[in-house]
Parts: sequence; structure tokens; C-alpha cells
Amino acid sequence: MSDIEYREILFEVSDPVAVITLNRPEALNALTDRMLAEIRHALAAAEQDERVVGIVLTGAGRGFCPGMDMNALDSMSSGRGEREDLSALAAQPGDPALGENFQVTFGYLLAVRKPIIAAINGACAGLGMAIALLADLRIVERQSKFSTAFSQRGLIAEHGMSWTLPRLVGAGNALDLLWSARKFDGEEAHRLGLAERLVETGEAQKTAIEYVNELAARCSPTSLQVIKAQIHRHMNMQLGESMHETNAWMAESLQREDFREGVRSFIEKRPPRFRRVKA
Repeated sequence: MSDIEYREILFEVSDPVAVITLNRPEALNALTDRMLAEIRHALAAAEQDERVVGIVLTGAGRGFCPGMDMNALDSMSSGRGEREDLSALAAQPGDPALGENFQVTFGYLLAVRKPIIAAINGACAGLGMAIALLADLRIVERQSKFSTAFSQRGLIAEHGMSWTLPRLVGAGNALDLLWSARKFDGEEAHRLGLAERLVETGEAQKTAIEYVNELAARCSPTSLQVIKAQIHRHMNMQLGESMHETNAWMAESLQREDFREGVRSFIEKRPPRFRRVKA
């Protein structure tokens, strides 16, 4: 699957990290249908690659992603233009066992079996921001500029942002950012809780890669996968329901070799040797 030649992204695996780079720097990495298909395909490839513990999503050049390419939006709104045949890029990343909630449009990002870290290095708006919010963590450079953008284009909060944004920053802040579509920088993103890490210019990708390397050195990839599923599934559940599922999954984890290895490595005072996972 990963042997396909991508045109609008870069995809590189260097154990234990897969880096997906949006690669239209002349357009600040504005999205096209092809780029969206390539991102989905690359995420599936990373999910199936046993070397990969975590995935870093970033942008080439000065931008992360300002949303859909405006020329593509103009063609869409006017009904002009033919859609490119992207069937060769068809892919189904994400664990279907997590349920239908994670199979609607870009919700599949939350179901990908490995951590996704958005390394935000510049402009991040519209659908680009929606995708960043569906990553598991966001590492943001101080100079980055954000905007929800939708209300200024005659649109609404799209692509799950009405679900993700208030969970990160609260309802009032979410309404402010969505109503005004004002620009705000990485420092405010961090202060509001939209970003988990704030770094200096040029440091987001490096920091994200270091984070994945640390996870790979210390943590069970299977535990990372199950914990991700717990967090995203259980935000949609009642407490008792989530506790019942947790109890069942905990019983399974106690039977795994990873649990035995985790205990042995602690007693023997050595780094753990956990089994890698793939889809």
C-alpha cells in the first residue's frame, strides 16, 4: 500500500515514526481532493506498518494547512470542473470495531490505531484546522496563525469542529472562534487549550518526532492503541457504560505478554521490549 507515488504529500517512515507532510507549499498546503485521498491512504499505510508507533502530520514550508484550495471551492460552488479519478488511493484506515461514530467523513482519524500528532508550523484554518483538531495531540509553533474561517465564507462549523472545539476550549470560546472567525496565534491556541504543546518556530515537527520516540522507548504500542480508543469512545458514553468496557479491556490487558514484559522490565531495571502493532 505504501509503494504508491504520492503527488501532494510526502510520506516517510523512520522507525518508530511515520511523518506525513502536506506538500503544496506554494499554496501553504491548501487541500485538494487528491491531497485528502493521499492523506487517508498514507494513514492506512502507517497503521499497517509494524515499525510505526506514532504518526506525525505536518506541513511543508511556512504553512500547516489553510483549508480547501479556494480554486477548488470556486469550482465546487459553481458546478464547474470534473472530479479526478482517485480510486487507486482508496483506503480504510481506522478500527471499524470502534463503531459508526468514527466512520463519518474525517472521524476516521480518531479511530486510527496509532497516535496522530499534528505538528502545526504555520497557517491552520478551515478544514485544515478541523483535521488538526481530530489529531490526538497538537504541537504548535508560537507564530502559527489559526482561524475557523467558516462563517466568513457563508458556511457553518464543519467536519466535526462543533464536537471537537468545545471539548478542547469550552463552549463560549468555541462560539467566539466560530462566530468571529478571527485569527489567533499559537500562544493563544495553547492558552485556550487547543494546543497541548507550544514551541518555537521550526520546532514542531522535531518535538513531535521526539515525543513519538519517547513513547516507543517506554510504552506498549498496544496500550497506546487501547487508551486512544478508550478516550475517544468514552467521551460518547455514560460513566457506567465506559467503566464496564474498561473493566473488560483491562481484563484482556492483564492476559497479554506486554503486561508480563512491563512488570519484568521494571523489576530488572531495563527498558521494556514491547511488541509492535499493525492494523
